[in-house]
Amino acid sequence: MAEETTTPQLDPTRLASLVEPAGTDDGRGREAVFEIEDLTVRYGQSAALVGVSMDVRKNFVTAFIGPSGCGKSTFIRCLNRMNDLIPSAVVEGHVLYHGTDLYGDGVDAVEVRRRIGMVFQKPNPFPKSIYDNVAFGPRVLGLKQDLSGRVERALHQAALWDEVKDRLKENALGLSGGQQQRLCIARALAVEPDVLLMDEPASALDPISTSRIEDLIHELKRDYTIAIVTHNMQQAARVADMTAFFSVDVREDGSGRHGVLVEYDRTSRIFTNPADRRTEDYVTGRFG
Repeated sequence: MAEETTTPQLDPTRLASLVEPAGTDDGRGREAVFEIEDLTVRYGQSAALVGVSMDVRKNFVTAFIGPSGCGKSTFIRCLNRMNDLIPSAVVEGHVLYHGTDLYGDGVDAVEVRRRIGMVFQKPNPFPKSIYDNVAFGPRVLGLKQDLSGRVERALHQAALWDEVKDRLKENALGLSGGQQQRLCIARALAVEPDVLLMDEPASALDPISTSRIEDLIHELKRDYTIAIVTHNMQQAARVADMTAFFSVDVREDGSGRHGVLVEYDRTSRIFTNPADRRTEDYVTGRFG
């Protein structure tokens, strides 16, 4: 998926006011939902991402930031095996989900995607009714008991029920962009996942719709573990408990480039006291 090519210039003082205080829990006492070990992803002969190791903690919002082409979207797609759908993609290393290697023998990719849902950059509702959009996943998986109750719960969780409860039979394409994105979130939640992945979920939305999505993320983290890719660093500061900064390494001979994980820490530390100069340069707008 194409990423934006510019990074906004940010005032570090303004940004610091958005993040949590330095004493915020960094999650080391929480269960690790994902344990990523030396993850490398190649498309054909070209490495997109090299040597990433990190944990993602339960009921935290974890943000992935960095310049275009650094592998953020590639990385998040590894967490529910979406890269399997790209014929040239090769994934090396380990992605442990509650201790089970998602790329191990006998692991069902369909079941992985049921437990680890995903919302994409642009809203992609099906050309069906609002009700049928949310009911689609449960029907495919045979979860037909109390289907209407399941649809209603998912729409409540996505903060959309009050807006659509009297028009469930209407075509979902008639909703506004922000409503369509919340519908896609409801569709993902209807199969009762454990994790929700979001790849720039508000980049195509207006500021009011973006604010609603961010408020929704805060609500959902009580019940779900959330990972989000964003180019909007102020958004990362507002919604994320932990932030990972990715960058690009260029080979010395100039023959290629690949994404790397530079730093991963509490959001407050990433934006106000990063350990790596490259992180500081990015979040203050010196490059990117």
